[in-house]
Amino acid sequence: MSLIQRIVLPALVLLALGFSTATFEVKQYQSALKFRLGEIVGDHYGPGLHFKWPVINSVRLFDKRVQTLTSQPERFLTSEKKNLVIDYYIKWQIENPVAYYKATRGDERVAMSRMDQIVRDAMKSQISSRTVNQVVAGDRDIFMKTVIQTTNTAIDSLGVKISDVRIMQIELPQEVRRSVYQRMEKERFAFAQSIRSRGEEQAKKITADADRQRAVILAEANRQAAEIRGAGDAAAAATYAKAYAQDPKFFSFYRSLEAYKQAFDRGGDTFVLSPTSPFFRYFDAPNPAAAVAGGKH
Repeated sequence: MSLIQRIVLPALVLLALGFSTATFEVKQYQSALKFRLGEIVGDHYGPGLHFKWPVINSVRLFDKRVQTLTSQPERFLTSEKKNLVIDYYIKWQIENPVAYYKATRGDERVAMSRMDQIVRDAMKSQISSRTVNQVVAGDRDIFMKTVIQTTNTAIDSLGVKISDVRIMQIELPQEVRRSVYQRMEKERFAFAQSIRSRGEEQAKKITADADRQRAVILAEANRQAAEIRGAGDAAAAATYAKAYAQDPKFFSFYRSLEAYKQAFDRGGDTFVLSPTSPFFRYFDAPNPAAAVAGGKH
């Protein structure tokens, strides 16, 4: 057997065994407690490799990441003395490893049981002062913040911190479910009705304003049309007067022709007039030019 086999290899084995028993590793997400014969002698260890005395020292590692505790469905009584079946979850983490170990001996089940009981008591206190509608449809963030603050104060000596408590589901017992839904439906209907009423009121205001503007625009348009018609009639009257002044006899003859055209245009009409009526004066004249020259309107 060579020197390496007899001395070097056993020495290396003993060295490796001694190194493994004299060191411990703390990961980034862990915190560590070092004990000496059961007594805590160290607790501030960062990530990395640390030394301890074999046999004399022992080490406990704890996960300091945020963990989740899911509760079992629990019945809670509201201020109306009605039951709600609620299940929730708790987000928590170890904040003080020394206090955590002293309070629970490092048993996670003990810590979770105590946290769950304290959270349940805090929720019972909050829910007992609220109605069913406030719990179901109220401001749940304020409600849960109060539960978290109350619980953290109560578990301060436990060495853990609760970062969040959230309700996952709220079940109404069958005897109150229908009445709660009906009340919520009525409230939603009343809210929708108020919105519709405001909308109808605004629609009426808009319609009335549009009608008023329409009336103003039509009145202004009619006024302008009347002015234009009046100006046109005045211009026409002036033109007729000027034409009449230039040749009254021809103008009289022309107006008679217009009257004949309007009177006989439809056909089949019967006129009961005297043959000597001025209306027929141009019919009786043997010479129309002479009638124009000597006729009277």
